[in-house]
Formats: sequence, C-alpha cells, structure tokens
Amino acid sequence: METGQLDQFDREVDVEYRGEVYHARDNGAVCRQVKPDQRKRRLDDVWTFGHPSASNGYMRVAYEVVHRIVATAFHGEQPSEKHIVDHIDTNRRNNRAENLRWITRLDNLLLNPITLRRIVIAYGSLDEFFKNPGAARDAGSISSFEWMKTVSKEEAQESRNRLLTWADSGQIPKGGQLGDWVYGGQRPEEPVVEEIPDKQSLTPMAMQRNWKMPSEFPMCPDGIGSEPLCEYANSLEFGTVFSRNSFGESLTVVAEQGDELLSVLCSLTGNPIKEWALTRVTVEEGKFFHESISTYFRLQGAMKEHCKLVDVPLDESIDDYS
Repeated sequence: METGQLDQFDREVDVEYRGEVYHARDNGAVCRQVKPDQRKRRLDDVWTFGHPSASNGYMRVAYEVVHRIVATAFHGEQPSEKHIVDHIDTNRRNNRAENLRWITRLDNLLLNPITLRRIVIAYGSLDEFFKNPGAARDAGSISSFEWMKTVSKEEAQESRNRLLTWADSGQIPKGGQLGDWVYGGQRPEEPVVEEIPDKQSLTPMAMQRNWKMPSEFPMCPDGIGSEPLCEYANSLEFGTVFSRNSFGESLTVVAEQGDELLSVLCSLTGNPIKEWALTRVTVEEGKFFHESISTYFRLQGAMKEHCKLVDVPLDESIDDYS
C-alpha cells in the first residue's frame, strides 16, 4: 500500500535540513541525498515515508523526524524556538504537507479542536491540564500509536472530517479501536501527548531526547573523534553503567552499531515495573544524542526492537543476555 502511495504526489521540492539535503514530496515522502565526496549511506537516494518511533509514533528517517523535514520544505523554516510542527488531524504518520503547520505549543492546544478535545478527555478539563500536565486520568492510553498510518489524500480528508465531527460533538467516546473509527466508523479513545524537547543532560557532551529525567552518562566520550560511535560502543561492556539519575541506574546489556547510530539495550535497577530499556545514540551538532526508545517488560521484546535498529536478524538464543 505505502509503496504505491510514494508515487502519488503533486509537488516535489528540494530542502536543506540540519546539514542534509532532501527531496520532499507533498504526500509526506522524503529522499535523503548523498553527501558530496562521501560514500553512499544505506538510506541515501531511497524514497520513504520513514519508520515510526516506538517511543512517540513520529516517522523518522535515520535520526531525523520526517514531519519537520516536510514542514520546512513546504512551509519554510521554523519561525521560532517556540514553534512546533502540528499534525492537524493528530495522525503522526500523516506527514502530507497540507496536514502540517508551524504553530506554538499553546496555540496547538487552543486552536486545534481535535487536540483540545483529546486533552479534555484525558484530563477532565483544560484547567486540570494546566495545573498538572503529567496527571492524565488515563495515562496508559496516551502511549498507543497503533491507529496512526500513512494515508492517501482522500483518506486524509475523510479521517480529518471524522475527527473534527467528533471534536465538536462534546461526547466522551466509549468502545472500539480508534483506527476502526477514524477509517471506518467507530469512536476514538486515544488522546495525544506532547513532544518532549531535546535537552542537555548532566554530562556535557550528552544530549537527551524523549528523556524527561535529567541524567548523566558516565561512559559518554569527552569529544567527537574520527569514529565516535565506535569509541562509545567499545566503552560499554556488559554490566557497565550507561545512565544514572535519581531513580537509579541502567546497566549495559548489549551495545551495537547500526547505520549512523548506536543501539544500547540496558537492564534497569531500582525495582522498576519494566526492567529493560532501549536507547538510540546518534552524533548530531557535535554532541551525542541519547534517545529513549522505550522500556519493556521482557528482554525478548527489547532485543527484538534492538535488532530492528541495527538491522540484524533476531538471535533466538538470547539467554546469554539473561
């Protein structure tokens, strides 16, 4: 389905974004270009809608989010640091140009009726949201992105109309899967959660992405060498402390390089509900960015996602990491 949709577009433009040049189409597809005088990377010259992040549902190509590339291509540079990209229909996989706009976080809450309605359902009222954004009534439901998908122009318009009708109804939805409702006729249940901005960690060379708690990364290199990710990986032996914060430590289970990334699977100390965590490390803007992918109840689930990141087959005998 998505393969055919890649070629269904009206406009195609070139855009420079964070040191890379992309072709971008108004259907939300992007194609990263080979850097001059450098070897071709695995994702260069490949048209794609991207791959969904396990932690927040946004589509990514390498370590960049697709919606920012498309928004920059068709709507210009980010107006200010306060502006984010708003998915008008709240479908994070629908990166069609007409579904994106630069908007401030507050305006995103107040001017997008779909987002506003979801927040009211999740928190009870806007007043409760502003009092404590971390106290959603149904915190478990806001982490699911299964209903979201890449859509055609016709599907995008139909699903947006359905969501707007629901937002105006004033009714709290019950029952059914959100995807069934958006694309078929039932009612939605999923509120959205805001992007967590990138932030400086407690370690000078380390940045945090999708990572709320200020943390330190003891084994993070002090500088960017000729092979920075390889150097970082070599320092992360089994049992090494990868990160540390007020809740406890994460201990390295396996650290492995993929295409322009380092995947680090850890066990968590301090009796957490989920014992395993996965982090993607990339080098951006002269620093090491640590992106929290997700936490997991079972090692096998964490290993499965780790293998996807580094593009290797899942080793069925994972008892060595137990």
